Amino acid sequence: MPQSLSQLYVHLAFSTKHREPLLLAPLRAQMHPYLATVLTNLGSPAIRVGGTSDHVHALFRLSKNTSLAEIVEEIKTSSSKWIKTKGRAMASFHWQSGYGGFSVSPADVEEVTEYIAQQETHHRTVSFQEEYRRLLESHGVEYDERYVWD
Repeated sequence: MPQSLSQLYVHLAFSTKHREPLLLAPLRAQMHPYLATVLTNLGSPAIRVGGTSDHVHALFRLSKNTSLAEIVEEIKTSSSKWIKTKGRAMASFHWQSGYGGFSVSPADVEEVTEYIAQQETHHRTVSFQEEYRRLLESHGVEYDERYVWD
């Protein structure tokens, strides 16, 4: 086959180190577009980026030329450096070490987009830890609770 074609959608979720609520609304209003730009520059166009004060969700189309691990490394490294420029209070900012990456069927892209858009409302009653466990379980990901959080 002379041409490489793909259409793979990924729902990515990761949190601040120790789920510290450092991503306040004014910062998030700038950060989400920043993350979308980083994804687009990596050849993985963002469909929706959202989250709350302690975590991020991103839905994007995965580049056929870059692995998910490479994308996550770049998005976390780049955004961490950017966040650290936002004042002394952010000088020691870090993301958690790990992440969750989940495949999304093209038929479910709209539903996941809306889910990410409603993060503020959703997290009035559900913690990130509960949400993350549900994502892992609904995607059949086996995990050891001792190694999920940092």
